[in-house]
Amino acid sequence: MTWFSPNLPPNKHCFWGSTGGFSQGLYKGLNVNTKSKDDKSHLLANLQQVAQYFGLNKENLLLLNQGVSAKVEYITSPSQDIIWADGAVTDKPQIILCIRTADCAPVLLADYKHGIIGAAHAGWRGAFSGIIQNTIELMLQKGAEKSDISAAVGPCIGQSSYEVDHNFYNQFLDASSTNSQYFLTGKPQHYYFNLEKFCSDIIRSCGINNVVTSGIDTYTKPDEYYSFRRFTHQNLITEPKCFPTELSAITL
Repeated sequence: MTWFSPNLPPNKHCFWGSTGGFSQGLYKGLNVNTKSKDDKSHLLANLQQVAQYFGLNKENLLLLNQGVSAKVEYITSPSQDIIWADGAVTDKPQIILCIRTADCAPVLLADYKHGIIGAAHAGWRGAFSGIIQNTIELMLQKGAEKSDISAAVGPCIGQSSYEVDHNFYNQFLDASSTNSQYFLTGKPQHYYFNLEKFCSDIIRSCGINNVVTSGIDTYTKPDEYYSFRRFTHQNLITEPKCFPTELSAITL
């Protein structure tokens, strides 16, 4: 399944799911996790497929070596798995900014009036640490204007699927008591966290009002999206990093 945010041009961005592609087995579909043990020829074919959507080649993809940081890089040329960061900004044409996720929130941002785009990998740690704010700030430094930025939070794990413990909950409340709005109470000492709303509210707090969220829960759609948490609950992940991820991408 693919999802397009209505506030971004459909020919300039896409949030891909797991459907399509060439991978098989655990990775069946459009897997783009180059750190996994998926067949390399399948991975390359998948990457070429998504690049061709924009009329470009896989060499035009900017694939970050993602982690859980708040680090953002300004990109002047594409590269694959070289740059250690969780956010990217460019004003150069023919570069496809990519974010790989499997429950975390992919965030795409664009100011097409001034020719600046950004992308962020917003898991809870990155979002909590400031990856979204840092990506927006770098876009502004490069000439974007808040009033002209459109933002989209793509498919990610939904609140009803995202159970967390009291340590997780307390960490957010220690940062700000207003963060309680992102949690619903579950069983004793457990809560349900709304990652999507947390990310979209951060974007709005930066002065950007044009924000769209997908409302798609990756955990509950096994035929359409990869989900690290779902695979973990199914005991399908036997080695670190050996799980499939989907791709979200944007270009000028």
